[in-house]
Amino acid sequence: MSRGIVYIFAACLVLFTVTNRRYSQDPGLRPVRLMFYNVENLFDIKDDSLRNDNDFLPGGVMKWNHTRYSRKINSLYKTIVAAGSWSPPEIVAFCEVENRKTLEELVYGTYLAKYDYRIIHEDSPDQRGIDVCLIYRADSLKMIDFRYWIPANIKREDFITRSVLCVRFAVYDDTLHLIVNHWPSRRGGVLAGEDLRIKISDMVREKIDSISRRCSLRAKIIITGDFNCTPDDSEIRRLVDPRNSDVCLKDLSEYPAKEGFGTYRYMGAWEMIDQVIVSGSLLSGKKGLYTSPAMLRIFKPDFLLKKDPKYPGLSPFSTYRGYRYQGGFSDHLPVLLDLGFR
Repeated sequence: MSRGIVYIFAACLVLFTVTNRRYSQDPGLRPVRLMFYNVENLFDIKDDSLRNDNDFLPGGVMKWNHTRYSRKINSLYKTIVAAGSWSPPEIVAFCEVENRKTLEELVYGTYLAKYDYRIIHEDSPDQRGIDVCLIYRADSLKMIDFRYWIPANIKREDFITRSVLCVRFAVYDDTLHLIVNHWPSRRGGVLAGEDLRIKISDMVREKIDSISRRCSLRAKIIITGDFNCTPDDSEIRRLVDPRNSDVCLKDLSEYPAKEGFGTYRYMGAWEMIDQVIVSGSLLSGKKGLYTSPAMLRIFKPDFLLKKDPKYPGLSPFSTYRGYRYQGGFSDHLPVLLDLGFR
């Protein structure tokens, strides 16, 4: 048995034991597990003439080919299974996915096929063609509806980044609103893309207010994604600032961030840019779905990490380091959030 399989088996065993202990008081209802994962450039090997995917073609600078693509799909499948305590997460949200075809090959071309996953995906206006999307288990959840948002004050033809995905699920006897993000990059410096991130942040807040008003301020809402900023940055602070709205939002990711943990490592320092923000109704509700800060964690088994060749310590075992192929999983670590039911 290979070392990677041993690590996955051990991770599953630990997570299975912890989960069963935590939720043993609710024998009739299993927890709902949400996973968010920036999968680092999940491209197929076919040319999309409408998108700038040339780097990830067999003749491109990344020398992307069928063997590397297949290994990537298999690595993602193993990570999802390991994150689920023997049963994969009920919801897996992604960013940096090129198209629906790649999701279909992940869901239907691996052993995930036996878990009745359904796909929610729409091509985004991003220039590189990387999208925000998710899969969910139809044996556990019912998808009511979904939509993609862009800021109303930006013309559609001028919006060339990722749109925001909002999905409404029926979960047991409750309703969950899940909002998945991939905000513009800080490539080029911290201020790069800040104005656009602020516009998207304000849009998300306005949409949340609208959802909450329709639900008499009791809506169960989760906002997750790669925000390309930390819990301390202004774009996140204005999103969760209670003075901006009657809706209470709590960034659960601020707790691991304060302890020095993160999902992405830049120049030897961990940054918590993949985050989970929840409505107060999920933290204080006496009935239905609930969660807590202790039910969020960064998923970081040994097989997702590798010794950093430049800085002390470990970094995510990425598919590429610069232009050099490593054959790893992603340059980000996933985050997991459990939802219980009262």
